[in-house]
Amino acid sequence: MKLLIVQTGSAIPAVRRQLGDFAQWFRRGLGLSARQTRVARVDRGVQLPPPRSVSGVVITGSGAMVTDRLEWSETTARWLRRAIEADIPVLGVCYGHQLLAHALGGRVGYNPHGREMGSVSIRRLPVSAQDALLGSSPLAFDAQATHLQSVLEPPRDAVVLARSSLDSCQAVRFAPRAWGLQFHPEFGAREMRAYIRARDGALVDEDFDVPALLREVRSTPQAKSILRRFARLVRN
Repeated sequence: MKLLIVQTGSAIPAVRRQLGDFAQWFRRGLGLSARQTRVARVDRGVQLPPPRSVSGVVITGSGAMVTDRLEWSETTARWLRRAIEADIPVLGVCYGHQLLAHALGGRVGYNPHGREMGSVSIRRLPVSAQDALLGSSPLAFDAQATHLQSVLEPPRDAVVLARSSLDSCQAVRFAPRAWGLQFHPEFGAREMRAYIRARDGALVDEDFDVPALLREVRSTPQAKSILRRFARLVRN
């Protein structure tokens, strides 16, 4: 098993110094060792390997915006289309979720409801009952979220699996073995609190109650379990 982590950015410096970076968080969440994974920093110009040379793919979040259509991002989008055509299991998270939607013909943009930040309630839709990745999750579960942009229109053949009060595309199945999650299954409560503290200036400017956000951060084991489930799908 060799899972490719397509890293599209880094954690905020203050968070990274304290808690490490995205690849570490995903390895831990997936239950995989460094030997079982390969990291490609596409935001730094690292080239992606042939899709069939890896067992599965995870695309991380980023501080970039999909709508900026940066060269490395557009190159990654084209590669993701090839990976999906090759039936490689793919999971996109936050930026990765939005990039998959963009790559496959959906529309990404700023969420009209504004920033979604903190521990949020995710609600599975009935169509998700038989889904290989989300079907065994509770009908409602908590997850960590931090984003400004969202999937505004999913690709034509995509299936929306879950939503939240501020985002109608929290989980999407883009292809039989390709999924996107707007929320962050790799985040724990520590990471979420660290991000809220690091963003406190912007949050205050947007009229968020930062102390209340911090108090409302909660454990999200059901969201975290999705990563282990994806690792099992890749392994099998």
